[in-house]
Amino acid sequence: MKNVSTVLSVSHRTTYRYSTYVETAQHLATIRPIACSWQRVISHSESIEPTPSYMNSRVDTFGNDVLYFALDAPHERLQLISETTVALTPRWTQLDPEATPRWEDVADALRFRATGEFRPEVEFCFASPNIVPRPSLREYALPSFTPGMPVAAGAIDLMHRIHEDFAYRPSSTMFDTPAERAFELKSGVCQDFAQVMIGCLRALGLPARYVSGYLRNDPPPGQPRLIGADASHAWVSVFCPGSGWIDLDPTNDVLADMDHVTLAIGRDYSDVSLLRGMILGGGAHRVEVGVTVLPL
Repeated sequence: MKNVSTVLSVSHRTTYRYSTYVETAQHLATIRPIACSWQRVISHSESIEPTPSYMNSRVDTFGNDVLYFALDAPHERLQLISETTVALTPRWTQLDPEATPRWEDVADALRFRATGEFRPEVEFCFASPNIVPRPSLREYALPSFTPGMPVAAGAIDLMHRIHEDFAYRPSSTMFDTPAERAFELKSGVCQDFAQVMIGCLRALGLPARYVSGYLRNDPPPGQPRLIGADASHAWVSVFCPGSGWIDLDPTNDVLADMDHVTLAIGRDYSDVSLLRGMILGGGAHRVEVGVTVLPL
């Protein structure tokens, strides 16, 4: 069967409003989508108000194109707008989860050995700022990874269970809530679902990374689409020898594919947050975010 691509257009607007003037600011923005085998970037543009006094970009250790900018003039408002168009191709037409290697073999092959060959996937086996692979996470994951379970089949079963056991409650967590706390609450947002699942996989010695991006949401039949109702999204990528990285969305209980636009990849949310940096002044602030993902 011939693979047919889907073209999606993404508009993302983020506005910070400060209670007092910000005198000076330096920011890192992760807003540029990555190009990869399943995602072709047709176009991308961004605009920043007020106009930065300095802008530059660099590729970070994970392959993300990160934008750096500085603001030297006092301002009470910061607005960042990005416009992106990508073409997606199906990723999982040849994937047979039951034919993937046993999870124990994958974990053993990637276990650190002082004289062993370096494997870049190993970087995603360890703790990161928001994710500590606790014994409680391992215990939760083990029913999905019985002895001899194929690694992809086990990861998909774990995704099903997290989707079933956890409640989507935006008010229950914050942007910096660690995976362990979200696991205790059994609730959170897509960021929390992803970080809990990553913690479970790493606790078994399996490489898992955090993926940020966007999700196309279609309205129920007969109802108009709510422009701006979408939000940025997050999911999980688990390494499977022979198949590469397999992307799983525990919030929606699906493999990330033709409705998922990949923005950036990291160890957890702290590596790929949309905007981070330092400001002088500003007082209290509020954030307004609007994301629209439409097919073309």
